[in-house]
Amino acid sequence: MKNVITIVGLGAGDLDQLPVGIYRKLKAVEKCFVRTENHPVVAQLKAEGMTYTSFDDIYEAHDQFHDVYEAICHSLLKEAENGPIVYAVPGHPLVAEATVQLLLEHEKNGVVDVHIAGGQSFLDPLFASLKIDPIDGFQLLDGTSLQRDMLQIHQHMIIAQVYDQLVASEVKLTLMEKLPDDYPVKIVTAAGTSGERMEAVPLYELDRAATLNNLTAVYVPPVTDEALLAREFSRLRHVIAELRGPDGCPWDKEQTHPSLKKYLLEEAYEVLEAIDEGDDDHLVEELGDVLLQVMLHAQIGEDDGVFTIEDIIETLTEKMIRRHPHVFGDATAGDAEKVVAQWEEIKREEKGEPGEPADFPSILAGIPSSLPSLAKADKIQRKAAKVGFDWNDEAPMWMKLQEELAEWLQETRQGNAEAAAKELGDVLFVFVNLARFHGIDPEEALRQTNEKFIRRFQYIEKRLYEAGKNAADQSLETLDALWNEAKQVE
Repeated sequence: MKNVITIVGLGAGDLDQLPVGIYRKLKAVEKCFVRTENHPVVAQLKAEGMTYTSFDDIYEAHDQFHDVYEAICHSLLKEAENGPIVYAVPGHPLVAEATVQLLLEHEKNGVVDVHIAGGQSFLDPLFASLKIDPIDGFQLLDGTSLQRDMLQIHQHMIIAQVYDQLVASEVKLTLMEKLPDDYPVKIVTAAGTSGERMEAVPLYELDRAATLNNLTAVYVPPVTDEALLAREFSRLRHVIAELRGPDGCPWDKEQTHPSLKKYLLEEAYEVLEAIDEGDDDHLVEELGDVLLQVMLHAQIGEDDGVFTIEDIIETLTEKMIRRHPHVFGDATAGDAEKVVAQWEEIKREEKGEPGEPADFPSILAGIPSSLPSLAKADKIQRKAAKVGFDWNDEAPMWMKLQEELAEWLQETRQGNAEAAAKELGDVLFVFVNLARFHGIDPEEALRQTNEKFIRRFQYIEKRLYEAGKNAADQSLETLDALWNEAKQVE
């Protein structure tokens, strides 16, 4: 016969809230264990003559709650070996009771039979005290392990186990990551009892409340302020869906994956510009524009019934975990260079999975055809260098450059436009090789030069405009002098 543990709930407050059946069971039991005697019902039952064993001493013996709950569970299983026992917990056994969940795990493994005898959770009296309807949507969260990503600020939030100032402080700081410091919250203690206490405070005063104990919960009302909701990903998704909905924007509704290609490229380059400016506010705006492109593509995919934003997130998350075994697995990578090598190896293995069409496993496979040409040349050369197809010093590169320049010059003088274009490509390819040898990103270098040219030329235009002159009417000598002036003022 299996060992038997019957678990009863002591309710959320005093003896008046305790169901008659639970009361009779507790009065009749010979061997009762309570998780903590720090509960109004326990004191009242003790006054009526009930005897019990509490586990409060275990709390004092451990620093971590997990260790406390494991120790309590172990003690209960040991006691149950000598016959059926009753275990009493605050509230309802299946609401925010870690020890009960541990016992249920042991039941799955055939160690013990667990009987849930019921009880009233703190939620019913709390809903009544707050006068809220949970059908509107609510979250029940553990204050001892609260994390920002758990918070659904558009719902009623009830945070339990805020039993002391330290927990209240952690809860406050977590909530402040998504809510204003003065956001109104309510601290409710012993809801539904004669000793009920409710205090409305701004969020920043949460950990200064006079009453914080094991019967305390914090209520955070739903956010209705559009400015705050605008920070939520779900709100962004709703906005994009509405833009492409039946009553949405004509332009957004017409877009397709191909029609949006040019905008993604433009927005990416504007991000680079913001980074160069060192302007964080501008960077935030431009990164938002890139995110907009992702969201539009995701919404198009959803409208077509092909994929959703969740598919994109899932694919990315799985890839990050899979390609970082040194973080999420047992592999090791001591420096960034080893991380990159490991990434490329994993990527090659992925591309070689069954079903992938390939005549042979080329090391150059997977380079996007739409990359800007300088960036693509750099990537091609880097991949080829991994198998040793590269010069070890720059002298041969300079020789190759002279050779390609001579060939370009010859084709140009002979008027062979098509051949000259190809030879110029060879010249640029060698320049990319030289840039890579010296650790220079050629695409970035040329982009910076373009920006520099724009700044200097616009300086010329401005100086001439201020003098009432037109750039088109000036001699090259005049323009060149102003160019040199622009160089001096940078």
